[in-house]
Amino acid sequence: MLPFETMSPREVATELARRLRTLRLQRGWTQAEAATRSGMTLASYKRFERTGEIAFQSLLKIALAFEQLGRLEPLFAAPAWRSHARARRAPPPS
Repeated sequence: MLPFETMSPREVATELARRLRTLRLQRGWTQAEAATRSGMTLASYKRFERTGEIAFQSLLKIALAFEQLGRLEPLFAAPAWRSHARARRAPPPS
C-alpha cells in the first residue's frame, strides 16, 4: 500500500473504505449491523464500502461505531511550537 501522501483524495477514500470493510469482516459484522451501529442507512453504508464516497459526519459516526474515533485526533493537529513568537515566524508549509 502506498502512503496517503502519494495518493489522490479518491484513492485515499477507496483505501479507507477497503480498510473499514476488512475491519467489519474481522468483527463478524454484516453491512446492516455496521450501518445500524453507525446510525446510518444501509444504502449509505454500502455506498461507502463500494465507492469510498461518504459525508464527513457519517465517517465520524462509523469511526465511533468501530471504536476508531480517537485515531482521528492527530488529524490536522497544530504543530507543537516552543513559543508563540516562533509560530508567527514559521514559514508556511509547502
